[in-house]
Amino acid sequence: MSQDGNDKPPLFLMDDVEGSINFAKEEEKVSEYWRKIDAFRTSLKKSEGKKEFSFYDGPPFATGLPHYGHILAGTIKDTVTRFAHQTGHHVTRRAGWDTHGLPIEFEIEKELGIKSKDEIMKLGIKKYNEHCRSIVMRYSSEWEKIIFRLGRWIDFENDYKTMDISFMESVWWVFKQLHDKGLVYRGVKVMPYSTGCTTPLSNFEVSQNYKDVYDPSIFITLPLDEDPEIELVAWTTTPWTLPSNLGLCVHPEFDYVLFLDKKKNKKYIVAEVRLNAKDSLWKNKEEIEIIKKMKGEELKGKTYKPLFDYFKDMKEQGAFKVVCDTYVTSESGTGIVHQAPGFGEDDYRVCVTNGIIKTGKDSFVPCPIDANGNFTSEVPDYQGLYIKDADKKIMEDLKERGRLLKKESIVHSYPFCWRSDTPLIYRTVTSWFVEVTKIKEQLLKNNDQSYWVPSFVKDGRFANWLKDARDWCVSRSRYWGTPIPIFISDDGEEMVVVGSIAELEELSGEKIHDLHRENIDHIQIPSKQGKGMLKRIEDVFDCWFESGSMPYAQNHYPFEKKELFEQTFPADFIAEGLDQTRGWFYTLLVLGTALFDKCPFKNVIVNGLVLAEDGSKMSKSKKNYPDPKLVIDKHGADALRLYLINSPVVRAEPLKFKEEGVFDVVKEILLQWYNAYRFFVQSVKRYVNETGEPFNSEVANNAKLENIMDKWIISSSNSLLKSIKEEMGLYRLYNVTPRLEQFIDHLTHWYVKMNNKRLKGEQKGQTKEDRLGALSALFIALYNCVRVMAPFTPFITEMMYQNLKKLLTNSEDSVHYEMIPDHDESKIDLEIERTIEAMQSVVKIGRTMRIKKNIPSRTPISEFVVCNVDEDFVRRVQSMDYFIKKELNIHRKLIATTDIHSYSVKLEAVPNMKLLGSRFAKKFREVKKAIDALSHEQLLQFMKEGEVTLCGEKITSEELVIVSKFVGKEPHYHSGECCNGTLILNTTLDDELKELGFCRETTSKVQQLRKEAGLQFEDKVIVYLSGKNSSDMTNVLINHKSTVTQHLKGMEVFFEKPNVDEKQVIITSEMNVDRLTQDTKYVVDFTLVWAEKKN
Repeated sequence: MSQDGNDKPPLFLMDDVEGSINFAKEEEKVSEYWRKIDAFRTSLKKSEGKKEFSFYDGPPFATGLPHYGHILAGTIKDTVTRFAHQTGHHVTRRAGWDTHGLPIEFEIEKELGIKSKDEIMKLGIKKYNEHCRSIVMRYSSEWEKIIFRLGRWIDFENDYKTMDISFMESVWWVFKQLHDKGLVYRGVKVMPYSTGCTTPLSNFEVSQNYKDVYDPSIFITLPLDEDPEIELVAWTTTPWTLPSNLGLCVHPEFDYVLFLDKKKNKKYIVAEVRLNAKDSLWKNKEEIEIIKKMKGEELKGKTYKPLFDYFKDMKEQGAFKVVCDTYVTSESGTGIVHQAPGFGEDDYRVCVTNGIIKTGKDSFVPCPIDANGNFTSEVPDYQGLYIKDADKKIMEDLKERGRLLKKESIVHSYPFCWRSDTPLIYRTVTSWFVEVTKIKEQLLKNNDQSYWVPSFVKDGRFANWLKDARDWCVSRSRYWGTPIPIFISDDGEEMVVVGSIAELEELSGEKIHDLHRENIDHIQIPSKQGKGMLKRIEDVFDCWFESGSMPYAQNHYPFEKKELFEQTFPADFIAEGLDQTRGWFYTLLVLGTALFDKCPFKNVIVNGLVLAEDGSKMSKSKKNYPDPKLVIDKHGADALRLYLINSPVVRAEPLKFKEEGVFDVVKEILLQWYNAYRFFVQSVKRYVNETGEPFNSEVANNAKLENIMDKWIISSSNSLLKSIKEEMGLYRLYNVTPRLEQFIDHLTHWYVKMNNKRLKGEQKGQTKEDRLGALSALFIALYNCVRVMAPFTPFITEMMYQNLKKLLTNSEDSVHYEMIPDHDESKIDLEIERTIEAMQSVVKIGRTMRIKKNIPSRTPISEFVVCNVDEDFVRRVQSMDYFIKKELNIHRKLIATTDIHSYSVKLEAVPNMKLLGSRFAKKFREVKKAIDALSHEQLLQFMKEGEVTLCGEKITSEELVIVSKFVGKEPHYHSGECCNGTLILNTTLDDELKELGFCRETTSKVQQLRKEAGLQFEDKVIVYLSGKNSSDMTNVLINHKSTVTQHLKGMEVFFEKPNVDEKQVIITSEMNVDRLTQDTKYVVDFTLVWAEKKN
């Protein structure tokens, strides 16, 4: 029941909006509300039966807390999936977790102090894996809290984990399919190898962690067997590989020289280009004597004395000789490359090609190090030493034997293990491979079927990676992972690949409850060829194989949910960082192509890296970035989200993260938007209280919009809806956010600011219909904005919606259940939008001109002229006369004209000297003279047509620009350029203009004092104004009484000092209202008192 006893419901249903806001605190209230209504799951239920929008979430590891990279990718994913939901789709959003592999194992080994494979075997695989299992979800609850606090809606309860038996079984199925298609083989290859994690890595994992390091740079000598006085000189940065040297490689087409080093009295052979290089060891050419020149081909087959005796027996099968290959370069070293086939991919290839080593069952390749990178008994002098630690001793031994010619050090970029942060090496390993090279053409074809943002990543970086794709090593000599389901006989001749739990149970006769190593390593399969029992190989899958299998394994395909998989494959959308072009994006495509000859995703957004403010990599140890949680607690998640998706990082470019940038979003976007919303609520309350009539969505939708500004904001709102749907359809978030920002700028800085009197009902001569039209336009614009912005800023839109929905005839519990409306083409008026754009251009430049001439914004100017030869532009400016005069505070005349000569303005042709100079050379002077001679009419014609013929040559608008210039000499005129025209400001200020400025400063101060006192618009007050130091100021106010009272509508104003009870005084102040000269004569005393007596 209302206060007067009537049963009528109150007309104003909205909640009042506070003048200040803490966005982070408000977001926490919204989060609590979402929990209360179970918002995410409710939204999923509401969208059941709608068209599915399929989304794959790349699984992160939960062994660490989310960083800005995760927050960025999560924001992109959440924005796109929310948008899909709000445009009529059902979007399943399952969280996934990478729970196997090196990241987990490395953490455990660090925790337990394990440093070698022997220590793991001593502990036992069962206990080791139990430890791994115990930390897999260590930070999962923190992930959930942070992700939810960020506003991301994703299903953690129905998540998938790569360690789930259902997931692992599907991985087995994937592998068996590849095997059955002939894409799996076992091979000996030189692979990137982590001694820190004791396992080979995939080629694409190598690129993830390069560092600049110091390494030895040594030159060694190798005497020829045919003439030991002649020595070949080779160069290496890996001395530890020299004990395994089996050959030397030269370029067949390079020129090599045999020369005498007079100083050393030694004969050496090197590439001629390296002898003469700037960094040559022989800089003083007087100390050398060329004996002979030869092609590299002529050195082929020459044998030399081994550096070490460890593998000297291999000389009989063709080792320790010179071979040729074109991979040898002339940029560094000596043009002679030492070959250690056990530790170099090219070395291995070259040695096989030239018969130094054999392939096949009986092959032997020297690789005298153990799993931890320590030398074995094959090289007893260095046995037990870690390879890098052995460098020093090897160099000392070489020096002692006269084989070390020179020792230096270099800084170069070197790959480190992405997990253990130890230097990677290349070494021969027996591994299991997926033969990617066999399906390379299909990969390229399927890549073409996908849509990438930005496209240059797909067509450049990713396509190039695919063109050079190598076979994928999928086996890891590790423990915590999905075991590779290959069972093999002792002689390696019989092999069974298992594709399901049921198959293994049938073949082995054992019941399977878990697929980890400790539960299946003992299982054997009887041979069908009489070879005894087949045992499983010890290796587990590369965790990238598991994450690449997630489209199938997350739903336990093909064992369950076949129909669901078929409906949602390929995914409509995925998103990750640029580094995943050689990671998850790649493995997804390889497996999708191998299994179904399809790219498993249709659309992908690739984000760049988030760097520290100084451009360096974010580092916990360096503490060179602000804690994400603290940033959210301080500025709010909406601000962080907008900052990230409106940065170069959504175009796969790097972002130097600045907390200041997040605050700028709060200040320049969210706060302005909030103030417009608050002003709307206040204006509705005032309208309802003053008219006694209701205001709601039905009233707003039926209101007649006659004012051009109302039509403009509705047109702009519909253009926004149209633009965003188009850009989101193309996944171009970087085009969406600027458009959203522009609209909020239109709404707050232009519509509300320029129509505040209309909205408050204070416009002189205003009708009720005009006031209602303004309120209705603002409501529709805000309501549209709240819905379309919901996927981008989920918190502030929810907060606003909960209040705005009280005006709706039909509403939802959450803005995120609302559909984003389609644009109404009939309400888009491009002519009005261009007219307002013309007005905005004039106002922006006009404001700048006032500032340059130090004319305060509240001091009126007498005259402002807009000169432009574009008739449409002038017409549009003329139609906005009222608004431009109001915004630029023009008291008398606004003139917009094409008659530019009458105001001392002329057109001038400015040639592009660089373009025309290079094009015409000697003829340029003649052309320039012709340009200078162009008449006004010819310049106008050129502006219309975009080209002109001079001296027989066609000149285009790229080569010639027309500018408008003020050439008048009047000192009181100040000019500025605007839209190919000229603006002229009359800077003369007479007494009337100055006094009006004083009055405007006075009324503005009164409004400021009301705000400081926390008064609401309905609070009735009396205002006392008087000159503090001079009656002249009081007289100025009295002389302009109508102006003062108009600006202080609803307040009683007295131009005298107050004589009232102190209890009635609300606030007092004083201010010098002369902003031009600060003359103390113009100091005003302000006193605000209650209109009604207060106890």
